[in-house]
Amino acid sequence: MSGTLVLVRHGQSEWNLKNLFTGWRDVDLTEKGHDEARAAGQKLKERGLKFDIAFTSDLQRAQKTCRHILDAVGQGDLETIRDQALNERDYGDLSGLNKDDARQKWGEEQVHVWRRSYDVPPPAGESLKDTGARVWPYYLHDMQPHVLRGETVLVAAHGNSLRALIMALDGLSGEEVVKVELGTGVPIVYRLNADSTVASKEILAG
Repeated sequence: MSGTLVLVRHGQSEWNLKNLFTGWRDVDLTEKGHDEARAAGQKLKERGLKFDIAFTSDLQRAQKTCRHILDAVGQGDLETIRDQALNERDYGDLSGLNKDDARQKWGEEQVHVWRRSYDVPPPAGESLKDTGARVWPYYLHDMQPHVLRGETVLVAAHGNSLRALIMALDGLSGEEVVKVELGTGVPIVYRLNADSTVASKEILAG
């Protein structure tokens, strides 16, 4: 029996628009972000997808994206579990800073290392490896059992928490996963075999 796992990065947030490091700061979606989330739901509706359960983070931009998607597929009352294990990577001292200002303060090379290395965290923050250390156990314990029962699972979360999942699902190295770009509001549909290996992957862009 195969299950389906749908991953969606939240729609554009207010701080995405302002080019600020967001992390665990609980900012809202922009109007474009709301539209992206609704469009993601429409794409999934057109594929005929219905969900058995949904998971999202403890942050409103992911929660509202999840709600828009479920409303679009006619499942606004579906059980939805929120957990900070799926929160965005914590950017620590970078949170709230404009990315250009951060480069002026610490230097372009250092900021690039913090943003694009796998295991080097910014001051008082998390690396992608650290983010994976909370995402992977949560997936294995709370989400994967639903998939292995043949259910269809929605995960509306964040760029880096989803990168951590994709790293495990696609078997990527640390160097490979940091190069993965995730568009806002773009669903990724995984069909998983009974042994949890990936049978197929489809990105619903455009």
